Amino acid sequence: MEIDGNVLAAKSLVRFGVRHMFGVVGIPVTSLANRAVALGVRFIAFHNEQSAGYAASAYGYLTASPGVFLTVSGPGCVHGLAGLSNASVNTWPTVLISGSCNQNDVGRGDFQELNQIEATKPFSKLSVRASHISEIPACVAQVLEWAQSGRPGGCYLDLPTDVLHQKVSESEAEKLLTEVEKNRAKPEPYSISNSKIEEAVSLLRRAERPLIVFGKGAAYARAENALTKLVEATGIPFLPTPMGKGLLPDTHSLAATAARSLAIGKCDVALVVGARLNWLLHFGEPPKWSKDVKFILVDVSEEEIELRKPHLGLVGDAKHVIEVLNKEIKDDPFCLGSTHPWVQAISNKAKENVAKMEVQLGKDVVPFNFLTPMRIIRDAIAGLGSPAPIVVSEGANTMDVGRSVLVQTEPRTRLDAGTWGTMGVGLGYCIAAAVASPDRLVVAVEGDSGFGFSAIEVETLVRYQLPVVVIVFNNGGVYGGDRRRPEEIDGPHKGDPAPTDFVPNAGYHALIEAFGGKGYLVGTPDELKFALSESFSARKPAVINVVIDPFAGSESGRMQHKN
Repeated sequence: MEIDGNVLAAKSLVRFGVRHMFGVVGIPVTSLANRAVALGVRFIAFHNEQSAGYAASAYGYLTASPGVFLTVSGPGCVHGLAGLSNASVNTWPTVLISGSCNQNDVGRGDFQELNQIEATKPFSKLSVRASHISEIPACVAQVLEWAQSGRPGGCYLDLPTDVLHQKVSESEAEKLLTEVEKNRAKPEPYSISNSKIEEAVSLLRRAERPLIVFGKGAAYARAENALTKLVEATGIPFLPTPMGKGLLPDTHSLAATAARSLAIGKCDVALVVGARLNWLLHFGEPPKWSKDVKFILVDVSEEEIELRKPHLGLVGDAKHVIEVLNKEIKDDPFCLGSTHPWVQAISNKAKENVAKMEVQLGKDVVPFNFLTPMRIIRDAIAGLGSPAPIVVSEGANTMDVGRSVLVQTEPRTRLDAGTWGTMGVGLGYCIAAAVASPDRLVVAVEGDSGFGFSAIEVETLVRYQLPVVVIVFNNGGVYGGDRRRPEEIDGPHKGDPAPTDFVPNAGYHALIEAFGGKGYLVGTPDELKFALSESFSARKPAVINVVIDPFAGSESGRMQHKN
């Protein structure tokens, strides 16, 4: 009995641990998808390769296993670059697999011909081609391993049409798989010198105003228990990056999120765990940070530490490094205590800022601004208890306001535009979250612009009956419609809508109804509360169209922190 390259590729994926795949099928990869499904892989078929790629990248983050997505050749691969690059910038393990043209026809203008190896290289850790059926198992294993080794990221596998049609005997296929499985590399344990650990603890112990900062790298490493132990043993305030929220609850007494400016501006020693000193953390430089702050940077990548040049660098998995620090501290414990001046300063400022925000949140403003519906959503989510839903957030004003208002109490329950500030990730992330964490409801809080990038994927939600509720903040455009000054409205096309304008009062809720899902149009607090209560209870695909005052928002491109 012989099998072809499609079957061998599917067998390889299953043998090396792949349980879910995302993608858009067509010539020459439809058979590969069908074979994978027959062998037990759940294949989630999308309308657009970009969304499939975003789903795969988020799946890699949520599961700590490579997210795999499949596309056709040429334009399919190019569309997939969005997901591959998003994975690489966010450092999430992801593998793009694309079909490609017959190798004998390269350069002759074959159907959807593209040099996909070269096209993917700028966005991937590794790009490989299986040039013969016998190479498929080794290539599959290689991209899966590279995607999650060291600093995780995106990898690419090219499967030419002729290779998918080549055949080998079943016994030869099993021999190839067994050989690759036997030779798969085992990850080497991290080793950190005792002197560096002792120096890190000494810096924290002697600090007058220490701060622990952690990001989604710590979330990916499952460092929540180790970080909780460290924070509660030492009494050091902590500051999560947006997707680090929930590793310790936002409601924790040592949370410095609501006093962010004070925390980063005045701290003298900052232990930064699984977060890069990039734009999200103001590059670790003045004026946001003190010029005298000493950074202890914990990162899985030695290159990252060399780039940032911290006072002290600890290379290794975030969970492992923090566990080693905890062990060192346990032998000679110290704790700031609730009456420590630094802890009190952070606590007082946080309470002051929260109180100011709650005054604004407490008002029922109709037509809606951003704060009133966000408060109602926050309270509805809190009412669900545990397991907390995974919140997906994208948009300009919607994401900025949600970052401050929505509360995360459990790890890996927030997905947003991330390191690259990518818009259009929303529906892909929702689908990945529902697949990766089937016990959790998924709640997306999206601007109408962000939603529009991938809105057709609501059909995918309905098709697979995923427990996803998408809340669209509908203010009629990017930032809220026409923001031009009168003198800017000129020229032969001045009668056209502004570049930021959308159709007013768009019926986004009707889109999901076209496919059999549930839609809600809301404009008052009671209408929103009812829609949230009913859709959360149903755990079925739904879109809630929240009409916002088109003048409530403002232009936003970077995180705005007013605390």
